[in-house]
Amino acid sequence: MLRKIRLTLAVVFWAGITLLFLDFTGIFHTWLGWMAKIQFLPALLAANVVVITVLVAATLLLGRIYCSVVCPMGVVQDMMSRIGRLFRSKSKRKSPYSYSPAVSWLRYTVLGLFIVAFIAGIGALVALLAPYSSYGRMASNLFQPVWLWGNNVLAALAERAESYSFYHVDIWMKGLSTWLIAAATFAILFFLAVRNGRTYCNTVCPVGTVLGLLAKYAWFKPVIDPDKCIQCGKCSRNCKASCIDFQKYAFDYSRCVTCGDCISVCRSDALHYQHLSKAQHRSLLYTAQANAEKIAARKAAVRKRTEEKANPAVAAKKEAVDTARRTLITATTIMAATSLANAQRKAEEEVVKMDGGYADIIEKVAPKRGTPITPPGAKGARNMALHCTACQLCVSECPNGVLRPSTGWTTFMQPTMSYETGYCRPECNRCSQVCPTGAIRPLTVEAKTAVQIGHAVWNKAYCIPLIDGVSCGNCARHCPSGAIQMVPSDPDDANSLSIPVVNEERCIGCGACENLCPARPLSAIYVEGHEMHREI
Repeated sequence: MLRKIRLTLAVVFWAGITLLFLDFTGIFHTWLGWMAKIQFLPALLAANVVVITVLVAATLLLGRIYCSVVCPMGVVQDMMSRIGRLFRSKSKRKSPYSYSPAVSWLRYTVLGLFIVAFIAGIGALVALLAPYSSYGRMASNLFQPVWLWGNNVLAALAERAESYSFYHVDIWMKGLSTWLIAAATFAILFFLAVRNGRTYCNTVCPVGTVLGLLAKYAWFKPVIDPDKCIQCGKCSRNCKASCIDFQKYAFDYSRCVTCGDCISVCRSDALHYQHLSKAQHRSLLYTAQANAEKIAARKAAVRKRTEEKANPAVAAKKEAVDTARRTLITATTIMAATSLANAQRKAEEEVVKMDGGYADIIEKVAPKRGTPITPPGAKGARNMALHCTACQLCVSECPNGVLRPSTGWTTFMQPTMSYETGYCRPECNRCSQVCPTGAIRPLTVEAKTAVQIGHAVWNKAYCIPLIDGVSCGNCARHCPSGAIQMVPSDPDDANSLSIPVVNEERCIGCGACENLCPARPLSAIYVEGHEMHREI
Protein backbone atom coordinates (compact mmCIF):
# COMPACT_ATOMS: atom_id res chain seq x y z
CA MET A 1 0.00 0.00 0.00
CA LEU A 2 2.83 2.41 0.85
CA ARG A 3 4.43 1.74 -2.50
CA LYS A 4 1.18 2.39 -4.36
CA ILE A 5 0.69 5.67 -2.51
CA ARG A 6 4.27 6.66 -3.29
CA LEU A 7 3.86 5.84 -6.99
CA THR A 8 0.60 7.77 -7.24
CA LEU A 9 2.06 10.88 -5.61
CA ALA A 10 5.22 10.63 -7.71
CA VAL A 11 3.25 10.53 -10.97
CA VAL A 12 1.08 13.47 -9.86
CA PHE A 13 4.10 15.62 -8.95
CA TRP A 14 6.01 14.68 -12.10
CA ALA A 15 3.04 15.40 -14.36
CA GLY A 16 2.38 18.72 -12.61
CA ILE A 17 5.97 19.93 -12.89
CA THR A 18 6.20 18.81 -16.51
CA LEU A 19 2.99 20.59 -17.45
CA LEU A 20 4.40 23.82 -16.01
CA PHE A 21 7.22 23.65 -18.56
CA LEU A 22 5.05 22.49 -21.46
CA ASP A 23 2.24 24.99 -20.94
CA PHE A 24 2.20 28.09 -23.17
CA THR A 25 -1.18 29.43 -22.05
CA GLY A 26 -0.48 30.14 -18.38
CA ILE A 27 -3.48 28.08 -17.28
CA PHE A 28 -1.60 25.30 -15.49
CA HIS A 29 0.50 27.70 -13.46
CA THR A 30 -2.60 29.04 -11.75
CA TRP A 31 -3.22 25.64 -10.18
CA LEU A 32 0.18 23.97 -10.16
CA GLY A 33 2.67 26.80 -9.72
CA TRP A 34 3.27 25.82 -6.08
CA MET A 35 4.89 22.57 -7.21
CA ALA A 36 7.90 24.46 -8.56
CA LYS A 37 8.24 26.43 -5.34
CA ILE A 38 8.51 23.34 -3.10
CA GLN A 39 11.55 22.01 -4.96
CA PHE A 40 14.55 21.97 -2.62
CA LEU A 41 17.02 24.30 -4.35
CA PRO A 42 14.45 26.88 -5.54
CA ALA A 43 13.03 27.04 -2.01
CA LEU A 44 16.55 27.49 -0.63
CA LEU A 45 17.36 30.32 -3.05
CA ALA A 46 14.01 31.98 -2.37
CA ALA A 47 14.72 31.72 1.40
CA ASN A 48 11.42 29.90 1.86
CA VAL A 49 11.92 28.82 5.47
CA VAL A 50 8.58 26.99 5.69
CA VAL A 51 9.26 24.74 2.68
CA ILE A 52 12.85 23.98 3.72
CA THR A 53 11.72 23.13 7.26
CA VAL A 54 9.03 20.78 5.97
CA LEU A 55 11.43 19.02 3.58
CA VAL A 56 14.09 18.57 6.28
CA ALA A 57 11.50 17.31 8.77
CA ALA A 58 10.08 14.86 6.21
CA THR A 59 13.60 13.54 5.51
CA LEU A 60 14.37 13.08 9.22
CA LEU A 61 11.07 11.27 9.69
CA LEU A 62 10.70 9.16 6.53
CA GLY A 63 14.07 9.25 4.76
CA ARG A 64 14.64 10.56 1.24
CA ILE A 65 10.95 10.63 0.39
CA TYR A 66 11.55 13.94 -1.44
CA CYS A 67 13.77 12.18 -4.00
CA SER A 68 11.21 9.49 -4.78
CA VAL A 69 8.06 11.65 -4.81
CA VAL A 70 8.63 15.38 -5.26
CA CYS A 71 11.78 15.65 -7.40
CA PRO A 72 10.91 15.30 -11.13
CA MET A 73 14.47 14.27 -11.95
CA GLY A 74 14.16 11.24 -9.70
CA VAL A 75 10.81 10.17 -11.15
CA VAL A 76 11.95 10.52 -14.75
CA GLN A 77 14.92 8.23 -13.99
CA ASP A 78 12.48 5.53 -12.87
CA MET A 79 10.60 5.94 -16.16
CA MET A 80 13.81 5.72 -18.18
CA SER A 81 14.81 2.60 -16.29
CA ARG A 82 11.48 0.94 -17.05
CA ILE A 83 11.83 1.81 -20.73
CA GLY A 84 15.32 0.34 -20.71
CA ARG A 85 14.01 -2.94 -19.34
CA LEU A 86 12.13 -3.52 -22.61
CA PHE A 87 15.45 -4.04 -24.35
CA ARG A 88 16.77 -6.53 -21.77
CA SER A 89 16.34 -10.25 -21.40
CA LYS A 90 13.41 -11.57 -19.38
CA SER A 91 15.54 -12.30 -16.33
CA LYS A 92 16.98 -8.80 -16.32
CA ARG A 93 13.53 -7.23 -16.72
CA LYS A 94 12.39 -8.66 -13.40
CA SER A 95 15.65 -8.08 -11.53
CA PRO A 96 17.47 -5.27 -13.31
CA TYR A 97 19.72 -3.91 -10.53
CA SER A 98 22.53 -5.06 -8.25
CA TYR A 99 24.17 -3.84 -5.09
CA SER A 100 27.17 -1.53 -5.48
CA PRO A 101 29.20 0.23 -2.79
CA ALA A 102 28.82 3.99 -2.46
CA VAL A 103 31.28 6.14 -4.42
CA SER A 104 31.60 8.53 -1.51
CA TRP A 105 34.60 10.47 -2.79
CA LEU A 106 32.73 11.42 -5.97
CA ARG A 107 29.53 12.31 -4.12
CA TYR A 108 31.19 14.67 -1.70
CA THR A 109 33.51 16.12 -4.34
CA VAL A 110 30.51 17.10 -6.45
CA LEU A 111 28.77 18.51 -3.38
CA GLY A 112 31.88 20.53 -2.51
CA LEU A 113 32.13 21.93 -6.04
CA PHE A 114 28.44 22.82 -5.93
CA ILE A 115 28.78 24.69 -2.63
CA VAL A 116 31.88 26.57 -3.83
CA ALA A 117 30.16 27.51 -7.09
CA PHE A 118 27.06 28.59 -5.19
CA ILE A 119 29.03 30.85 -2.84
CA ALA A 120 31.27 32.21 -5.60
CA GLY A 121 28.29 32.98 -7.83
CA ILE A 122 29.35 30.65 -10.66
CA GLY A 123 25.83 30.23 -11.96
CA ALA A 124 26.73 27.98 -14.89
CA LEU A 125 28.16 25.24 -12.66
CA VAL A 126 25.26 25.50 -10.23
CA ALA A 127 22.81 25.20 -13.12
CA LEU A 128 24.58 22.12 -14.52
CA LEU A 129 24.48 20.25 -11.20
CA ALA A 130 21.06 21.29 -9.86
CA PRO A 131 18.54 18.46 -10.46
CA TYR A 132 15.40 20.60 -10.83
CA SER A 133 17.16 22.92 -13.29
CA SER A 134 18.50 20.00 -15.33
CA TYR A 135 15.03 18.53 -15.64
CA GLY A 136 13.60 21.95 -16.50
CA ARG A 137 16.02 22.34 -19.39
CA MET A 138 15.09 18.89 -20.71
CA ALA A 139 11.38 19.64 -20.45
CA SER A 140 11.73 23.10 -22.01
CA ASN A 141 14.08 22.23 -24.87
CA LEU A 142 13.21 18.61 -25.66
CA PHE A 143 9.66 17.93 -24.49
CA GLN A 144 7.96 21.28 -25.13
CA PRO A 145 8.59 21.33 -28.92
CA VAL A 146 6.86 17.95 -29.19
CA TRP A 147 3.96 19.29 -27.09
CA LEU A 148 3.70 22.40 -29.30
CA TRP A 149 3.84 20.31 -32.46
CA GLY A 150 0.94 18.20 -31.17
CA ASN A 151 -0.98 21.40 -30.38
CA ASN A 152 -0.42 22.68 -33.92
CA VAL A 153 -1.69 19.40 -35.37
CA LEU A 154 -4.86 19.72 -33.28
CA ALA A 155 -5.18 23.38 -34.31
CA ALA A 156 -5.02 22.42 -38.00
CA LEU A 157 -7.65 19.70 -37.53
CA ALA A 158 -9.87 22.02 -35.50
CA GLU A 159 -9.61 24.74 -38.16
CA ARG A 160 -10.85 22.35 -40.81
CA ALA A 161 -13.81 21.60 -38.58
CA GLU A 162 -14.38 25.37 -38.21
CA SER A 163 -13.46 25.25 -34.54
CA TYR A 164 -10.93 27.49 -32.81
CA SER A 165 -10.50 25.57 -29.58
CA PHE A 166 -6.78 25.39 -30.41
CA TYR A 167 -4.53 27.98 -31.99
CA HIS A 168 -1.23 27.71 -33.83
CA VAL A 169 1.98 28.59 -31.98
CA ASP A 170 5.52 29.06 -33.28
CA ILE A 171 8.13 26.40 -32.55
CA TRP A 172 11.67 27.72 -32.47
CA MET A 173 15.00 26.86 -30.86
CA LYS A 174 15.58 29.32 -28.04
CA GLY A 175 19.28 28.53 -27.65
CA LEU A 176 21.52 26.02 -29.41
CA SER A 177 24.01 25.62 -26.55
CA THR A 178 21.25 25.09 -24.00
CA TRP A 179 19.55 22.58 -26.30
CA LEU A 180 22.79 20.63 -26.68
CA ILE A 181 23.31 20.55 -22.91
CA ALA A 182 19.71 19.40 -22.39
CA ALA A 183 20.15 16.65 -24.99
CA ALA A 184 23.46 15.54 -23.46
CA THR A 185 21.90 15.50 -19.98
CA PHE A 186 19.02 13.38 -21.25
CA ALA A 187 21.38 10.91 -22.97
CA ILE A 188 23.67 10.54 -19.94
CA LEU A 189 20.73 10.23 -17.56
CA PHE A 190 19.09 7.60 -19.76
CA PHE A 191 22.31 5.57 -19.92
CA LEU A 192 22.84 5.67 -16.15
CA ALA A 193 19.18 4.88 -15.40
CA VAL A 194 19.07 1.91 -17.77
CA ARG A 195 22.40 0.62 -16.51
CA ASN A 196 21.69 0.66 -12.78
CA GLY A 197 18.76 2.82 -11.73
CA ARG A 198 19.36 5.97 -9.75
CA THR A 199 23.09 6.34 -10.22
CA TYR A 200 22.69 10.07 -10.82
CA CYS A 201 20.71 10.56 -7.61
CA ASN A 202 23.23 8.72 -5.45
CA THR A 203 26.50 9.78 -7.07
CA VAL A 204 26.10 13.15 -8.80
CA CYS A 205 23.09 15.02 -7.42
CA PRO A 206 24.16 17.48 -4.68
CA VAL A 207 20.62 17.72 -3.29
CA GLY A 208 20.51 13.93 -2.95
CA THR A 209 23.84 13.96 -1.11
CA VAL A 210 22.63 16.60 1.36
CA LEU A 211 19.36 14.78 2.02
CA GLY A 212 21.30 11.51 2.29
CA LEU A 213 23.27 12.91 5.22
CA LEU A 214 19.97 13.62 6.97
CA ALA A 215 18.37 10.31 5.94
CA LYS A 216 20.94 8.37 7.98
CA TYR A 217 19.11 9.56 11.08
CA ALA A 218 15.57 9.05 9.78
CA TRP A 219 13.03 7.80 12.33
CA PHE A 220 11.45 5.25 9.97
CA LYS A 221 13.68 3.03 7.82
CA PRO A 222 13.39 -0.19 5.83
CA VAL A 223 14.84 -3.02 7.93
CA ILE A 224 15.68 -6.67 7.12
CA ASP A 225 14.76 -9.29 9.72
CA PRO A 226 17.63 -11.87 9.67
CA ASP A 227 15.42 -14.56 11.21
CA LYS A 228 12.99 -14.42 8.28
CA CYS A 229 15.37 -13.55 5.43
CA ILE A 230 16.06 -16.50 3.13
CA GLN A 231 18.87 -14.72 1.25
CA CYS A 232 17.02 -14.81 -2.07
CA GLY A 233 18.48 -11.44 -3.06
CA LYS A 234 15.27 -10.10 -4.64
CA CYS A 235 15.40 -6.95 -2.55
CA SER A 236 18.91 -6.11 -3.75
CA ARG A 237 18.15 -6.92 -7.39
CA ASN A 238 15.08 -4.67 -7.32
CA CYS A 239 16.69 -1.76 -5.45
CA LYS A 240 16.96 1.16 -7.88
CA ALA A 241 19.36 2.90 -5.46
CA SER A 242 21.73 -0.11 -5.36
CA CYS A 243 21.95 0.33 -1.60
CA ILE A 244 20.89 -3.09 -0.19
CA ASP A 245 23.60 -5.59 0.74
CA PHE A 246 21.28 -8.52 1.49
CA GLN A 247 24.16 -10.79 2.47
CA LYS A 248 24.90 -8.53 5.43
CA TYR A 249 21.25 -7.52 6.02
CA ALA A 250 22.45 -3.94 5.56
CA PHE A 251 21.04 -0.77 3.98
CA ASP A 252 22.99 2.31 2.96
CA TYR A 253 20.35 4.75 4.21
CA SER A 254 22.17 7.73 2.73
CA ARG A 255 21.32 6.37 -0.73
CA CYS A 256 17.94 4.75 -0.01
CA VAL A 257 15.14 6.80 -1.62
CA THR A 258 12.33 5.10 0.33
CA CYS A 259 10.63 3.78 -2.79
CA GLY A 260 9.26 0.60 -1.16
CA ASP A 261 10.19 -1.67 -4.07
CA CYS A 262 12.24 -3.97 -1.82
CA ILE A 263 9.33 -4.48 0.58
CA SER A 264 6.91 -5.27 -2.24
CA VAL A 265 9.10 -8.04 -3.74
CA CYS A 266 10.01 -9.76 -0.44
CA ARG A 267 8.06 -13.03 -0.19
CA SER A 268 9.33 -14.06 3.22
CA ASP A 269 7.99 -11.00 5.08
CA ALA A 270 11.55 -10.17 6.15
CA LEU A 271 11.42 -6.50 5.16
CA HIS A 272 9.53 -3.85 7.09
CA TYR A 273 9.43 -0.08 7.17
CA GLN A 274 9.74 0.71 10.86
CA HIS A 275 11.54 2.54 13.64
CA LEU A 276 14.47 0.80 15.36
CA SER A 277 15.67 1.62 18.83
CA LYS A 278 19.39 1.43 19.62
CA ALA A 279 18.91 -1.90 21.40
CA GLN A 280 17.06 -3.36 18.42
CA HIS A 281 19.76 -2.10 16.09
CA ARG A 282 22.51 -3.80 18.16
CA SER A 283 20.50 -7.02 18.22
CA LEU A 284 20.12 -6.87 14.47
CA LEU A 285 23.87 -6.51 13.98
CA TYR A 286 24.54 -9.43 16.35
CA THR A 287 22.11 -11.67 14.48
CA ALA A 288 23.70 -10.71 11.17
CA GLN A 289 27.14 -11.68 12.44
CA ALA A 290 25.85 -14.96 13.84
CA ASN A 291 24.44 -15.88 10.44
CA ALA A 292 27.70 -15.21 8.58
CA GLU A 293 28.50 -18.91 8.15
CA LYS A 294 25.01 -19.61 6.89
CA ILE A 295 25.38 -16.83 4.35
CA ALA A 296 28.67 -18.29 3.08
CA ALA A 297 27.13 -21.74 2.72
CA ARG A 298 24.13 -20.45 0.82
CA LYS A 299 26.40 -18.39 -1.41
CA ALA A 300 28.42 -21.48 -2.29
CA ALA A 301 25.23 -23.41 -3.06
CA VAL A 302 23.95 -20.67 -5.30
CA ARG A 303 27.28 -20.54 -7.13
CA LYS A 304 27.16 -24.31 -7.69
CA ARG A 305 23.60 -24.21 -9.06
CA THR A 306 24.55 -21.32 -11.34
CA GLU A 307 27.49 -23.26 -12.76
CA GLU A 308 25.30 -26.30 -13.35
CA LYS A 309 22.69 -24.26 -15.19
CA ALA A 310 25.24 -22.50 -17.34
CA ASN A 311 24.84 -23.66 -20.94
CA PRO A 312 26.67 -21.86 -23.75
CA ALA A 313 24.25 -23.06 -26.40
CA VAL A 314 21.18 -21.68 -24.61
CA ALA A 315 22.96 -18.39 -23.93
CA ALA A 316 23.90 -18.04 -27.60
CA LYS A 317 20.31 -18.74 -28.65
CA LYS A 318 18.96 -16.07 -26.25
CA GLU A 319 21.52 -13.57 -27.51
CA ALA A 320 20.44 -14.23 -31.12
CA VAL A 321 16.78 -13.70 -30.20
CA ASP A 322 17.62 -10.45 -28.38
CA THR A 323 19.69 -9.23 -31.33
CA ALA A 324 16.85 -9.97 -33.76
CA ARG A 325 14.38 -8.15 -31.50
CA ARG A 326 16.62 -5.07 -31.28
CA THR A 327 17.15 -5.09 -35.05
CA LEU A 328 13.40 -5.23 -35.67
CA ILE A 329 12.71 -2.36 -33.27
CA THR A 330 15.49 -0.24 -34.81
CA ALA A 331 14.28 -0.86 -38.36
CA THR A 332 10.68 -0.03 -37.42
CA THR A 333 11.78 3.21 -35.76
CA ILE A 334 13.84 4.27 -38.79
CA MET A 335 10.95 3.53 -41.17
CA ALA A 336 8.50 5.50 -39.04
CA ALA A 337 10.88 8.47 -38.79
CA THR A 338 11.49 8.40 -42.56
CA SER A 339 7.76 8.31 -43.32
CA LEU A 340 7.10 11.21 -40.97
CA ALA A 341 9.91 13.27 -42.51
CA ASN A 342 8.63 12.59 -46.06
CA ALA A 343 5.08 13.54 -45.07
CA GLN A 344 6.28 16.75 -43.46
CA ARG A 345 8.42 17.67 -46.50
CA LYS A 346 5.49 17.00 -48.83
CA ALA A 347 3.22 19.17 -46.69
CA GLU A 348 5.77 22.00 -46.76
CA GLU A 349 6.04 21.77 -50.55
CA GLU A 350 2.27 22.12 -50.87
CA VAL A 351 2.14 25.30 -48.81
CA VAL A 352 1.20 28.26 -51.01
CA LYS A 353 3.38 31.29 -50.41
CA MET A 354 1.35 34.47 -50.02
CA ASP A 355 4.19 36.99 -50.46
CA GLY A 356 3.07 37.93 -53.98
CA GLY A 357 6.40 37.00 -55.48
CA TYR A 358 8.28 39.92 -53.93
CA ALA A 359 11.74 39.77 -52.42
CA ASP A 360 12.28 37.49 -49.43
CA ILE A 361 11.88 39.02 -46.00
CA ILE A 362 15.20 39.00 -44.19
CA GLU A 363 15.09 37.78 -40.63
CA LYS A 364 16.11 40.13 -37.86
CA VAL A 365 19.49 39.72 -36.19
CA ALA A 366 20.16 40.49 -32.54
CA PRO A 367 22.36 43.57 -32.03
CA LYS A 368 25.51 43.49 -29.93
CA ARG A 369 24.35 44.92 -26.63
CA GLY A 370 26.84 46.41 -24.22
CA THR A 371 24.68 45.29 -21.28
CA PRO A 372 22.33 42.26 -21.42
CA ILE A 373 18.67 42.92 -20.64
CA THR A 374 17.17 41.16 -17.62
CA PRO A 375 13.38 40.79 -17.30
CA PRO A 376 11.23 43.15 -15.21
CA GLY A 377 11.17 42.00 -11.60
CA ALA A 378 14.77 40.77 -11.67
CA LYS A 379 15.94 44.09 -10.16
CA GLY A 380 19.17 43.77 -12.09
CA ALA A 381 21.94 41.49 -13.27
CA ARG A 382 23.33 40.83 -9.78
CA ASN A 383 20.06 39.58 -8.30
CA MET A 384 19.53 37.39 -11.35
CA ALA A 385 23.00 35.86 -11.08
CA LEU A 386 22.63 35.14 -7.35
CA HIS A 387 19.21 33.49 -7.47
CA CYS A 388 18.67 32.03 -10.94
CA THR A 389 19.28 28.29 -11.46
CA ALA A 390 18.62 28.42 -15.23
CA CYS A 391 15.65 26.06 -15.02
CA GLN A 392 14.11 27.70 -18.14
CA LEU A 393 10.61 27.89 -16.64
CA CYS A 394 10.31 31.60 -17.43
CA VAL A 395 11.68 30.98 -20.93
CA SER A 396 9.03 28.30 -21.52
CA GLU A 397 6.25 30.53 -20.20
CA CYS A 398 7.14 33.71 -22.14
CA PRO A 399 4.28 34.14 -24.66
CA ASN A 400 6.11 36.76 -26.72
CA GLY A 401 9.32 34.87 -27.48
CA VAL A 402 11.41 37.50 -25.72
CA LEU A 403 13.18 35.42 -23.08
CA ARG A 404 15.93 33.04 -24.14
CA PRO A 405 18.98 31.40 -22.51
CA SER A 406 22.08 33.52 -22.26
CA THR A 407 25.35 32.38 -23.86
CA GLY A 408 27.59 34.57 -21.71
CA TRP A 409 30.12 32.84 -19.44
CA THR A 410 28.97 34.51 -16.25
CA THR A 411 25.24 34.16 -16.97
CA PHE A 412 25.28 30.95 -19.00
CA MET A 413 21.77 29.54 -19.60
CA GLN A 414 20.14 32.19 -17.40
CA PRO A 415 17.30 34.11 -19.08
CA THR A 416 18.10 37.21 -21.09
CA MET A 417 15.87 39.31 -23.33
CA SER A 418 16.05 39.91 -27.06
CA TYR A 419 13.45 41.31 -29.42
CA GLU A 420 13.81 39.55 -32.78
CA THR A 421 10.55 37.58 -32.46
CA GLY A 422 8.52 39.84 -30.18
CA TYR A 423 8.68 42.48 -27.47
CA CYS A 424 7.95 42.61 -23.75
CA ARG A 425 4.32 43.67 -23.68
CA PRO A 426 3.41 45.96 -20.77
CA GLU A 427 0.32 43.89 -19.93
CA CYS A 428 2.30 40.63 -19.50
CA ASN A 429 3.97 39.71 -16.20
CA ARG A 430 3.99 35.92 -16.53
CA CYS A 431 7.74 35.41 -16.01
CA SER A 432 7.60 37.15 -12.64
CA GLN A 433 4.69 34.96 -11.58
CA VAL A 434 6.30 31.60 -12.39
CA CYS A 435 9.88 32.06 -11.09
CA PRO A 436 10.27 29.81 -8.01
CA THR A 437 13.67 31.08 -6.83
CA GLY A 438 13.15 34.83 -6.46
CA ALA A 439 15.43 35.64 -9.41
CA ILE A 440 12.41 37.40 -10.93
CA ARG A 441 10.31 38.91 -8.18
CA PRO A 442 6.50 38.97 -8.50
CA LEU A 443 5.47 42.16 -10.25
CA THR A 444 1.99 43.52 -10.94
CA VAL A 445 1.09 44.80 -14.38
CA GLU A 446 0.75 48.33 -13.01
CA ALA A 447 4.16 48.23 -11.34
CA LYS A 448 5.80 46.81 -14.45
CA THR A 449 4.99 49.90 -16.52
CA ALA A 450 7.14 51.95 -14.15
CA VAL A 451 10.20 49.65 -14.26
CA GLN A 452 12.99 50.70 -16.60
CA ILE A 453 15.02 47.64 -17.63
CA GLY A 454 16.89 49.49 -20.39
CA HIS A 455 16.64 52.35 -22.85
CA ALA A 456 16.34 52.62 -26.62
CA VAL A 457 19.32 53.72 -28.73
CA TRP A 458 18.92 55.10 -32.28
CA ASN A 459 21.39 54.05 -34.97
CA LYS A 460 21.08 56.41 -37.94
CA ALA A 461 23.17 54.10 -40.15
CA TYR A 462 20.15 51.78 -40.54
CA CYS A 463 17.24 54.25 -40.32
CA ILE A 464 14.94 53.98 -43.35
CA PRO A 465 14.17 57.73 -43.76
CA LEU A 466 17.88 58.48 -44.06
CA ILE A 467 18.78 55.46 -46.20
CA ASP A 468 15.78 55.05 -48.52
CA GLY A 469 14.42 58.58 -48.36
CA VAL A 470 10.90 57.55 -47.30
CA SER A 471 9.00 58.40 -44.14
CA CYS A 472 8.58 55.76 -41.44
CA GLY A 473 7.92 56.59 -37.78
CA ASN A 474 7.03 52.99 -36.89
CA CYS A 475 9.00 53.13 -33.63
CA ALA A 476 7.19 56.23 -32.38
CA ARG A 477 3.73 54.90 -33.31
CA HIS A 478 4.18 51.69 -31.32
CA CYS A 479 6.05 52.97 -28.27
CA PRO A 480 3.72 52.18 -25.30
CA SER A 481 5.37 54.74 -23.01
CA GLY A 482 5.49 57.63 -25.49
CA ALA A 483 9.27 57.85 -25.14
CA ILE A 484 9.96 58.32 -28.88
CA GLN A 485 9.15 61.49 -30.81
CA MET A 486 9.67 62.14 -34.53
CA VAL A 487 11.51 65.35 -35.40
CA PRO A 488 12.69 66.77 -38.76
CA SER A 489 16.00 65.32 -39.91
CA ASP A 490 17.03 68.83 -41.03
CA PRO A 491 16.48 71.35 -38.21
CA ASP A 492 16.27 74.18 -40.77
CA ASP A 493 13.63 72.45 -42.88
CA ALA A 494 10.36 71.59 -41.12
CA ASN A 495 9.22 69.55 -44.15
CA SER A 496 12.23 67.24 -44.14
CA LEU A 497 11.80 63.56 -43.36
CA SER A 498 11.33 62.83 -39.66
CA ILE A 499 13.75 60.80 -37.54
CA PRO A 500 13.22 59.39 -34.01
CA VAL A 501 14.45 60.99 -30.81
CA VAL A 502 14.42 58.92 -27.62
CA ASN A 503 13.51 60.31 -24.21
CA GLU A 504 15.55 58.00 -21.98
CA GLU A 505 13.72 59.14 -18.85
CA ARG A 506 10.43 57.75 -20.17
CA CYS A 507 11.71 54.67 -22.02
CA ILE A 508 11.16 51.41 -20.12
CA GLY A 509 13.14 49.17 -22.51
CA CYS A 510 10.20 47.02 -23.62
CA GLY A 511 11.67 46.58 -27.11
CA ALA A 512 8.54 47.43 -29.11
CA CYS A 513 10.55 49.90 -31.19
CA GLU A 514 13.31 47.39 -31.90
CA ASN A 515 10.94 44.56 -32.76
CA LEU A 516 8.66 46.60 -35.03
CA CYS A 517 11.39 48.54 -36.83
CA PRO A 518 11.18 47.54 -40.52
CA ALA A 519 14.95 47.84 -41.05
CA ARG A 520 16.71 44.53 -41.77
CA PRO A 521 18.72 42.63 -40.67
CA LEU A 522 19.57 45.03 -37.82
CA SER A 523 16.98 47.37 -36.41
CA ALA A 524 17.69 51.08 -36.62
CA ILE A 525 16.72 51.35 -32.98
CA TYR A 526 17.63 48.85 -30.29
CA VAL A 527 17.59 48.51 -26.50
CA GLU A 528 20.58 48.62 -24.18
CA GLY A 529 20.06 46.96 -20.81
CA HIS A 530 20.64 48.40 -17.35
CA GLU A 531 22.78 46.67 -14.74
CA MET A 532 20.29 47.85 -12.13
CA HIS A 533 16.64 48.43 -12.93
CA ARG A 534 15.14 51.84 -12.24
CA GLU A 535 11.68 53.05 -11.38
CA ILE A 536 10.27 55.97 -13.33
